[in-house]
Amino acid sequence: MYTSISVMKLLRYGVGYVFIVSGLMKLLSTDLSGYFMSLGIPYPREVMYVVAITEVLCGGLIVLDKWVKRASIPLLIIMVGAILLTKVPTLHTGILQFAFDARLDVVMIILLFILYNRHAK
Repeated sequence: MYTSISVMKLLRYGVGYVFIVSGLMKLLSTDLSGYFMSLGIPYPREVMYVVAITEVLCGGLIVLDKWVKRASIPLLIIMVGAILLTKVPTLHTGILQFAFDARLDVVMIILLFILYNRHAK
């Protein structure tokens, strides 16, 4: 039987893992800088590095159970930005396609909200 503490620990590990891996991929992949350039945002390479470093640092803090509440906020902002920049433009293909494309982003937002609300200050 899982206790609420062990479930929260698993949740932290899972969320941290996703963001650490995502950030490392952005830092180590040459393909992603071109993708960020295609989004039409100013200073795309710099934005990509800021996002990547934020994902790795905040993901690491969440895994280590340090400042989880504070680390969740920038990651929530990144996820909302990801939906607005990369998923909303797919709405022209239909609401179902949009929902499919945004499904993992929505799940991460929900998990980050849980971490934010359940974690001690």
